[in-house]
Amino acid sequence: MRKKIVQSDLLLILTAAIWGFAFVAQRVGMKYVGPFIFNGVRFALAALFLFPLVLLKRRRGSEAGQWDTGRIVRSGLFAGLFLFAGSSLQQAGVVFTTAGKAGFITGLYVVIVPLATLLFWRERTGSGTWIGAVLAVAGLYLLTMTGDFIPQKGDLLVLAGAFFFAGHVIAIGKLCRRVDPLALALVQCLVCSLMSLGVSALFENNSLESVFRAAIPIIYGGLFSVGLAYTFQIFAQRYAPASHASIIMSFEAVFAVLGGWLILHEVLSARGIWGCALMLAGMILSQISVRRERAGFQG
Repeated sequence: MRKKIVQSDLLLILTAAIWGFAFVAQRVGMKYVGPFIFNGVRFALAALFLFPLVLLKRRRGSEAGQWDTGRIVRSGLFAGLFLFAGSSLQQAGVVFTTAGKAGFITGLYVVIVPLATLLFWRERTGSGTWIGAVLAVAGLYLLTMTGDFIPQKGDLLVLAGAFFFAGHVIAIGKLCRRVDPLALALVQCLVCSLMSLGVSALFENNSLESVFRAAIPIIYGGLFSVGLAYTFQIFAQRYAPASHASIIMSFEAVFAVLGGWLILHEVLSARGIWGCALMLAGMILSQISVRRERAGFQG
């Protein structure tokens, strides 16, 4: 089991890195296409990548209960709805903000998760979590507020998406042990792709040429950010507690800032750097507190 936990941690670190650099691809892709067609195509590409892997694994056999078709469809639909909402809001938001800021704001889901479990499942939350939440909100304020104390449009969209990503993390934590992880990843990608393409057809004006011009960001977003990273997340959360997984995945914000600096030449002001530091401290403190509480309860 210890070996599996270590492997899960490595998968989560790799997931955080892929997601962090994906903010760069998302910003570049938005120069050519709308957010919904971008998500629709990249999630479809991820589904095509996952489909033969699911067939191969199914033929090799595994626990019968994990291949119950009805359960897989219901689980994938539930997770896919959260994924669609979070991805759509985030993708629309990155048009109006930087990759680094989007990464850090999205990372707030690791604070939202324990707060949501308190409100909806009445799980105990210690003082460390509340202090972490205050630090994270203070950092968000420094990072996103302008001199007139007005948050930017993109920042608010990405923040709204963070709430749905928190719901997705909670959902995956509950579903990944009930159905086959690859099958769950496939169905949630299909749900997200179909919903995104449907909204795009109604509200966006895209051309095939524009999709081809955004091909490289879409390929990265489809094969790596979705196909690989979300599958890594599902496998890893089978052996890593949600709080432990969240603290590692929160470092996608660090990789987002690194990617924005290396590739897009984005620069954060001193105020923004302090905001990022406070947010990261809040995320870590919150998750350490939750992990200690669970360890003490189990002990």
